[in-house]
Amino acid sequence: MGGQKFQYDESGGTFFYFLISFLALLLVPGTYYYWPRSTVEDPEKERKLCQCAGCKRKRKIMESSEPWKGAKNFMKKLLIVLGWVFLIFLTYKVSQFDYEMANFDPYDILKVSSGASQAEIKKAYRKLSLILHPDKETGNEKAFMKLNKAYQALTDDEARKNWEKYGNPDGPGVINFGIALPSWIVEKENSVWVLGLYALVFMIALPTVVGMWWYRSIRYSGDQVLLDTQQLYYYFFHKTPVMPLKRALMILAASLEYDKKHNSEIVERPSDNVELPQLIRNIENLNEKTRERPLSDAYSLKARALLFAHMGRMLLPENSLEIDRQYIVKKCPYLIQEMVNCVSQLIMLAYARRINMLPKIETIENVMKLSPMIVQGLWDNKSPLRQLPHIQEENLKWFSSKKRHIKNLQQLAQLPAEDRRALLKSIPDENYSDIMKVLGNMPYIDFQVRCEVIDDEEPTVYTAGAIVTVTVILERKSMAVLFGDESAPDKTAYETKEDEEETEKKEDAAQVKKPPAWLKQKKGKKSSKKGSKKPAPSAVKPTTAAAAAPAPAAATPNTTSSNKKSLDKVEEEKKAELSADPEDSELSDDEAEQSVDSDDEPANKKKSSNVDDDDKEWEKFQDKLAKREKVLEGRSKTSHSVHCPLYPEDKQEYWWVYISDRKSHTLLTAPYHVTALVDTEEIQLKFTAPRWPGVYTFTVCLRSDSYLGFDQLHDIKLDVKEAPEEITDHPQWDFPEGEEEKEGEGSDLSEFTTDEDVEDDAE
Repeated sequence: MGGQKFQYDESGGTFFYFLISFLALLLVPGTYYYWPRSTVEDPEKERKLCQCAGCKRKRKIMESSEPWKGAKNFMKKLLIVLGWVFLIFLTYKVSQFDYEMANFDPYDILKVSSGASQAEIKKAYRKLSLILHPDKETGNEKAFMKLNKAYQALTDDEARKNWEKYGNPDGPGVINFGIALPSWIVEKENSVWVLGLYALVFMIALPTVVGMWWYRSIRYSGDQVLLDTQQLYYYFFHKTPVMPLKRALMILAASLEYDKKHNSEIVERPSDNVELPQLIRNIENLNEKTRERPLSDAYSLKARALLFAHMGRMLLPENSLEIDRQYIVKKCPYLIQEMVNCVSQLIMLAYARRINMLPKIETIENVMKLSPMIVQGLWDNKSPLRQLPHIQEENLKWFSSKKRHIKNLQQLAQLPAEDRRALLKSIPDENYSDIMKVLGNMPYIDFQVRCEVIDDEEPTVYTAGAIVTVTVILERKSMAVLFGDESAPDKTAYETKEDEEETEKKEDAAQVKKPPAWLKQKKGKKSSKKGSKKPAPSAVKPTTAAAAAPAPAAATPNTTSSNKKSLDKVEEEKKAELSADPEDSELSDDEAEQSVDSDDEPANKKKSSNVDDDDKEWEKFQDKLAKREKVLEGRSKTSHSVHCPLYPEDKQEYWWVYISDRKSHTLLTAPYHVTALVDTEEIQLKFTAPRWPGVYTFTVCLRSDSYLGFDQLHDIKLDVKEAPEEITDHPQWDFPEGEEEKEGEGSDLSEFTTDEDVEDDAE
């Protein structure tokens, strides 16, 4: 009788199938993602790179930072190859398994045709039995057993029926369900070892691994910054709403990532007791005597001294403090981004009246200044020309002469090639080519701004309390496009404090040259005596901000209405002339046609404007879909490599974009971190318009986290109107009294009456 039987796999067939499927699931994606790929190197890559001493030293540091890279790639290849070899071996072994009754065909076994007679079958059986009998030299026991079953299936009636019905001359067999585990796992002799292995894996190893992962993850924020460091930033920025640059640098050096108690990667050497005091004595304004913790702790003082030495470009011992400097500088960009996030969150909390003190815009901008200072290894009061290779402090005098005074990198790029080479004539040709390579690869940003109120009937009209969307379009070009082009506008903001002081002096001088306000009033009074009308009291503007509103924009409705009236009068005069002078019929017909065409023009314009509005709405809808797809794809962190010989890793160009109010020294939007500006990038910033009507000036700021002197400012003016009153009554909402009763009079139908009921009543 047939039946079912569950048993462990003693022959190993099902277990090998399990291993093959499991290995295939691991090897196929593992080979695709983890097989080391050899990148095709550009033969001209070395020629394009800067060959200054700092860049060569940086490339050696980056190569030495991964000493086991070749060995790791070899081990990956070896493991993947061994896995595939093992998979092929298992496949071959499974293919050699003998399944006796898998494809049982007695005619094929006896080597006779399907219509053979009994005599032919017996003859074939005798012939093959002499060959396959186990007593013969050519005998095979398994083949002889198959031969006997085939002979019985064709000569015995019952065996033949079983073969035709069940495929087996012995009748229905047992259905075996093999468990893909070897039988020795459940044997009594091995039970202790199996239980011990289960306990080791599931009760000790797995909880330990999960616990270690959880303990590490709860200590860090989403940007891999210690939560204790984040709390430290919140405390100091809330304590000091207006923070100077050097105090922000002290807080950065006090980050707990530099403390051995919180970071096991920190190395404390006995040589620090000798070398660090010597370094501190050579640094000015380090403020090492402060008693404020943790600014006074030993780790914070060491990090602060190394950052000061880094930005002063001081030489340090190679095997001790230089290694520590590289580690500290490498961590700074991530910590500075976390500081920017903390300050912006505190500002938003102050707007929500959750905290009392509002951090000023100077605080967050001083924090942003730290990033390019540390990446380039320069203080903010130094010339941005020092970012070029082979340019030292004593070489800056070349850029100042009677003819021209070059302050920034864009001015140097815009010089004609002959003048630029004459300016740097004392530099060798090899060094000059390095300068031009680096200068040509630096960014030149085209900064465009557009303001609107999205999903409004009039997107360019800003009402009090409306959500204003500022779309910033950044287009990144290389500085090489400016070589020799003196007509390009200077797009850099103030580079140094001296430039700011000069511009402030110019603005003060311009204000002094303006005539006083009382002289303007006298002139107005004299003109009013000659017959000019006095303005109505309603025309007087109540606030100074509203006084800056453009007058022509307010006068446009009156002028257009007066122009329409004058045109109507002219057309009436023409019609009268036409009726009075019949001789001028030809001219009058043409003029009449023109007048008719002029009447039809507004209707055609309305139709075309409606089509244009539909097209614009469709384009906006498509833009929204494209932006959502970009958000789902994720933000890339690759843009362009930065020339920074003193930064120990490859640094990519990142930018901050935000909106501020320079008059009140406040931040309006959280800084948006642009990390993928390869060619173009579009960013949307949103803020609430002021509650009071008037003309307001806000500033859209673009700041680099990698270069000094590449910041840009763009002013936007908003003419904020009064918000329209809330509509509480509308003619469409008014229903005459008794209207519903009149509709119901004369009909006995209920409000629940259906069409079928009406048809039945009609019949």
